[in-house]
Amino acid sequence: MNDRIQKALLESFNRHRIIFWYDTKKELRHDFEAVELPGVEKIEIANNEFGIKYIILREQPDQKFLIYKEGPQPANIDNWLLDVQLAHGEFRTDQVAIWLSELGLGLEFSDVIQLHIDFFNAVKRREALKELLKSDDTPGMIRMKMLAVCSGSGPRIDEVMESLLSELAEDRDEKIKLIQRCNLDAFVWEQLKRCYGYESETCSVKDFVIELFKSCYAMEIDGKVRLTSDALVFLKRWKDSIRHHKAFEKLSAECEDILSIEQDLQKRDYRRLVSVDYFHLVDQKILSDLVKCVAERTISAGDCAVYVRQRRQTHWYKDFENLYEAVDFAAQFISTLNEVSLNIDSMADGIKSYSNVWFKLDQFYRKFTFHVQRSGQTSLLERLVEQIENLYSNNFLLKLNDNWQQVVDTVDKWGAAPIKSQKTFFVNAVQPFLKKDKKICVIISDALRFEIGEELLTLIRQEDRYEAKVEPMLSMLPSYTQLGMAALLPNEKILLAEDDSGTVSVDGKSTQGTANRAKILGQLCSKKATAVRANELLKLNRDDCRAIIRDNEVVYVYHNRIDATGDKRKSEERVFEAVEETLDELIKLMKKLTAANVNNILITSDHGFIYQNRTIDESDFAGVEAKGVNVIFRDRRFVLGNGLVDQASLRKFSAKDVGLEGSLEIQIPKSINRLRLKGSGSRYVHGGASLQEVVVPVIHVNKKRQSDITSVDVDILKGTSSVITSGQLAIAFYQTQPVADKVQPRLLTAGIYNQEGELISDTHKLTFDLISENPRERELQIRFVLTRKADEVNGQEVTLRLEEQLHGTSHYREYKSVRYLMRRSFTSDFDF
Repeated sequence: MNDRIQKALLESFNRHRIIFWYDTKKELRHDFEAVELPGVEKIEIANNEFGIKYIILREQPDQKFLIYKEGPQPANIDNWLLDVQLAHGEFRTDQVAIWLSELGLGLEFSDVIQLHIDFFNAVKRREALKELLKSDDTPGMIRMKMLAVCSGSGPRIDEVMESLLSELAEDRDEKIKLIQRCNLDAFVWEQLKRCYGYESETCSVKDFVIELFKSCYAMEIDGKVRLTSDALVFLKRWKDSIRHHKAFEKLSAECEDILSIEQDLQKRDYRRLVSVDYFHLVDQKILSDLVKCVAERTISAGDCAVYVRQRRQTHWYKDFENLYEAVDFAAQFISTLNEVSLNIDSMADGIKSYSNVWFKLDQFYRKFTFHVQRSGQTSLLERLVEQIENLYSNNFLLKLNDNWQQVVDTVDKWGAAPIKSQKTFFVNAVQPFLKKDKKICVIISDALRFEIGEELLTLIRQEDRYEAKVEPMLSMLPSYTQLGMAALLPNEKILLAEDDSGTVSVDGKSTQGTANRAKILGQLCSKKATAVRANELLKLNRDDCRAIIRDNEVVYVYHNRIDATGDKRKSEERVFEAVEETLDELIKLMKKLTAANVNNILITSDHGFIYQNRTIDESDFAGVEAKGVNVIFRDRRFVLGNGLVDQASLRKFSAKDVGLEGSLEIQIPKSINRLRLKGSGSRYVHGGASLQEVVVPVIHVNKKRQSDITSVDVDILKGTSSVITSGQLAIAFYQTQPVADKVQPRLLTAGIYNQEGELISDTHKLTFDLISENPRERELQIRFVLTRKADEVNGQEVTLRLEEQLHGTSHYREYKSVRYLMRRSFTSDFDF
């Protein structure tokens, strides 16, 4: 007992100079005599009140005193020390008094302890509460902090409820049972009524969460609302919480079933749901209708892009990202196909049109197919997939290359001046750097067709301090790896092997493999040169990588993922996935080289490819088989031999016609037709003369010394009124320019604040990444919901503020703001 008394007294002397101790039951004299407190003088009341008063007030006004009286406190009228006692402190030895003293609370808080006695029975709970208490706490504040201790949260009702909802989601009830045992549950329901308008005959955490989802959903669809707008703010905070979002998802799933959300969504227009973010089913509804609208051509590509980008801000977008992206790319594909003309006047004209516009259709088709495959949602996208496949194969790929073939059939020699030939790559692209005594690295990525190179260009230009440009180059014919790789080396004479190997030599030297190519570079280049595989280069440490660059003026880096995937029958359907991996690896290669002091990089390819994701129709195969005196090499898109027989569906070239040495002839099926080849795939092919196979990119990359990246600007469109008259405010934000290579997206947080800087609305995390050239499609409509705190500033100015996070920190700075006058009528408090 003595230790507890000692501790309680020490706590009391932290607040008071003089402490009175009345031993009402006359049983604590021994404790009084035993207690020793540093700097405290003990005095006993024994008919010496005036002497005591003189000592403590006159003689020793700074000394601390413990004044003890055996027996009860005298009546006030008989208590000559009452004025001193009221001005200082009293020590009581009953349990409640000891706890009050331990917590540093006055006797006025006795009722709090008496009402919640079970809470204070636990030492750990008392210690946790003591850490939270402040000198100006009210009984309500103390109870809120007691709730925080019971729930393991912060001392705010929203934090308490987040913790209790997480417990509910885990099918546990220890925290709420403790709250009930501590007689704090009535306080919880009182706070929920005050803050969120929650009332129920059967108050419970589960009942609250059902009403929360029901009312917040109703707010979005103009239904019956029982809770206040603060409940909506709470739901959004809970949903976006890193710590508690899993609980939100589980309880949302339970509530969408309880509330029959699926049946309600059946009758809703998806456009009214674009901002609704409380149920997983909402995304399913929006996507189902978007897919239908895109397939039926009842939505523009611009509108589809706006809806998709609005959904990117929402909670479940990550679960549906591939579906949204697939629908967006499908809409862009259809729109672009409707706008283009596929007429071709010449070889050069066809390549220019392809590299300026038509490549986008291959790109949109690739991105669409990739996201469809990643989504795994065959049933939902079945109709749209069928439509895009038909449009791509019949209305674009076949039609384009039929037109292209007509031009190819008119030329005697393979070439498209002024478009540069692959055979002259070293002279035209590499040699100029050497003449200026500049080091140059060439990355050759197998099957990097032009549309992939164009996407890579965009990714490179998005990197800070990197500048890049792309130009089309015409590959060799046949468009296959051995020949394309040989043509990219320094060369005078290129010869196809007259056997079934398909190998190629340059000036009498084999080009098969990296080692042989390194030898050719070393022998035919005027500067010291070498070649290395990309996977080997990526494994090198910084010093070894720098050594390669230091010791050579020319470095060829060979990368192979697309062709390695597509050329195998078992993996050809993964070719578009391999493209995504290739883009990532090429960026890493580029950075690895620039970190090794390379400033100039060329990225190109040996050939392109055709890929159709569905099973190839019989009509896509050539109706004849290549024949001749000696057919020595067969592939899906070309044959090599001598005395090849002319046939209407095949186009024949001599070696000389395509810039090669020797007497071999080349025969290629026209347009996009395949030759049958046992044991090989048919969806991914190359070797022929289609634009997709023979137009390859040459990307010039240069690293600058200074930063050249900016972010888009965003304006707040204030509208005609500067007055807020209701509990909600709709605001349009305008992205002033499209996102481009060097103009990157901007991430902002938006909210409404009072003059003291307190948030009085919900907040929105906004991503401005719109790419449309149409200004209307770069507007973002956001609705802000005001909290109860907004009522306190009626008639005052408030600020809508956009904030931007400082890079690499948790701090924010103000980006832009506008002011409004809060002028809400009393009628705005009613829902009718």
